[in-house]
Amino acid sequence: MIDSKVIIVGGGPAGSTCAWKLKQNNIPTLILDKKTFPRNKICAGWITQKVLKDLGLEKIEYPHQMLTFSRLNYHIFGRKIPVRTCQYAIRRFEFDHWLIKRSGVHVIHHPVRHIRKEDDGFIIDNTYRCKFLVGAGGTNCRVYGTFFSGINPRKKKYLVITMEEEFKYDYHDPECHLWFFDNKLKGYSWYVPKGNGYLNVGIGGKLTGLKDTEESIYDHWDRLVQKLEDLSLVKNRMFKPKGCGYYIREKVKAVRIGNAFIVGDAAGLATLDMGEGIGPAVQSGIRAAEAIISGKPYSIKSIGRYSAVDILFPWLKTSF
Repeated sequence: MIDSKVIIVGGGPAGSTCAWKLKQNNIPTLILDKKTFPRNKICAGWITQKVLKDLGLEKIEYPHQMLTFSRLNYHIFGRKIPVRTCQYAIRRFEFDHWLIKRSGVHVIHHPVRHIRKEDDGFIIDNTYRCKFLVGAGGTNCRVYGTFFSGINPRKKKYLVITMEEEFKYDYHDPECHLWFFDNKLKGYSWYVPKGNGYLNVGIGGKLTGLKDTEESIYDHWDRLVQKLEDLSLVKNRMFKPKGCGYYIREKVKAVRIGNAFIVGDAAGLATLDMGEGIGPAVQSGIRAAEAIISGKPYSIKSIGRYSAVDILFPWLKTSF
């Protein structure tokens, strides 16, 4: 049996940030992840100034490319609205790997299948044992499924589905573009340039909204591809997009049950307006670590439900 005071299931931004904080306080911690790092992760991959602040990170310290956007170009009902801001684009392939290495915590490649509570701790797959368990494995996290799905059942009206692709491309427009409400989509599509010549394009919307219009995410994807072609943003490309689903923020009854915690997408913390998950993931990972370290309550109430304030007014000192 392999013992650790804390085991974190999932090594994405929520899990690695939690591990980083625990390591700073000399709390024995182990991360289990079904993937090996670096691993591909489909994600628009933009982060805010607050994310950098929460991570204690200066842009100059980051060893990979981090593209800066001084404005975002919103397109609403065909009207272009440029908005001054300060945002950054990263590749999750690099960013997640760097975060998990920075944590200094040992990572084991292990797909978690079964968890049981034993006394005041937990046994994972009859191999790993811990006192504190943190579920950071995303939407399908085994910790959520085992301990939290009953008290926090997810409603389909909060389910977002996406299609996107990240690829090398000699783009000519280095600015970010976001299109809202095209063809009654309850969501938006995006064009996000990244460093080293990478580009991410994608579309996301509420599943219930798609059903209301009797159109599929594939229909909206085809329209996005045509828009990119018409605007000469991406031309003559045979796309191979991938899809995923996750839940945006709804009322969460419990994020801690005894010594079990859920963070990030396992808790369904993506923002209601933009579906942005990295910021809430980082914040929840920090709060869970602080609860383990100090014994104080773990709460997500101060984690904002919307991205707009942090995007439109990045200089404000807000609790996001």
